[in-house]
Amino acid sequence: MKTFFKTQKPVKALPFRAYFLTAILLALTGLFTSIYLSISHYRVYTDFGYKSFCAISKAINCDTVSQSSYSLFLDVPVPFWGIVGYTFVLMMLLLIKPRESSRQRIWALIFWIAMAFSVYSVILAFISNYRIRSYCILCILTYAVNLSLLWYAWLIRKRFSNSGIFEDTTYDLMYLKENPSKVYGLILPYLIIVAACAFLFPHYWKFDPPPLPVDIHTGVTQEGHPWIGAENPVLTVIEFTDYECFQCRKLHFFLRRLVADNSNKIKLIHRHFPMDHEVNSLVKHPFHVGSGAMALLAIYAAGEGSFWKMNDLLFENAAQRNQLGIKHLAADIGIDFEKLKGALRDPEVRHKLNQDIWAGLKLGITGTPAFVIDGKVYLGQIPAEIIKKAIK
Repeated sequence: MKTFFKTQKPVKALPFRAYFLTAILLALTGLFTSIYLSISHYRVYTDFGYKSFCAISKAINCDTVSQSSYSLFLDVPVPFWGIVGYTFVLMMLLLIKPRESSRQRIWALIFWIAMAFSVYSVILAFISNYRIRSYCILCILTYAVNLSLLWYAWLIRKRFSNSGIFEDTTYDLMYLKENPSKVYGLILPYLIIVAACAFLFPHYWKFDPPPLPVDIHTGVTQEGHPWIGAENPVLTVIEFTDYECFQCRKLHFFLRRLVADNSNKIKLIHRHFPMDHEVNSLVKHPFHVGSGAMALLAIYAAGEGSFWKMNDLLFENAAQRNQLGIKHLAADIGIDFEKLKGALRDPEVRHKLNQDIWAGLKLGITGTPAFVIDGKVYLGQIPAEIIKKAIK
């Protein structure tokens, strides 16, 4: 009698070296990706004209993710911890000698390390989707690496070990205990170096507003817009900004330093373009909520002769994700709290904000920061050659 069912052949494991080299390749992929993300994170905060290759759109933008407070963990950039983690995995893999029986060891520990990486990846993916609402392509690549490492560690254990995960974990810890030279000569010094680096890591993402030089000129234009810099400038820059916009804060502070160093050549005029759906008809959904209220406070402070102090405090307040404390702002600026609070409902102040927004819409501005020089609009940044020509 014939049978129509084929017997299932047993799964044949590949040579151990094939699995081992694949794990090495995955860890190296994660390491080099983390190195690039670390460099990109640094340049986002320090390079005036930097834009990463994966800043493609609002939804897919590595720079937006880097600008988020979620890009830091324990006050250190997340990509740095990626470098630490993948380097540690590679060190653990170096403890394995593929031609010896000890090749069965360490894999349970690598499984738990990869499990921690994968759980953190899920958390970051959740934050990207529901908090930042933007995705980083290279971050997604590291998520895939972490899940692949987790699967490979499980697969290697299944192929080459007859024990359970917890029993193998005990064996791995005993293996390290029986080889103190590997622990004290390699792992412990590495962890000490990492702790020192994390403690001494430069906080380049915390840039403060440049102080206002005593001798610098400030004033308001005929239309009532605050300015700082040269009375008879070689270059006049009109900025349209949003206090909740990271790039606005970064470029505003850059321009302020530039004005301070070239106070007889450059004039910076400030105008408001909050991307807040409550005040800006261009924005159809909740976005940069509260930036409209901040603009109203700044406009009132300008009428009291305290715009630049208020401007710096509002940018700092937004950067630290603090709740808008009007009483503290009034005390720091030295103006009446009740009057400042009333500015949020003052029709005259609201009309001035509407004038800025209408002017921006008429110029074709669709986002911030935006700069107007000699009647031409530049979105996102100012071409370097314009700056160089002015300060030559």
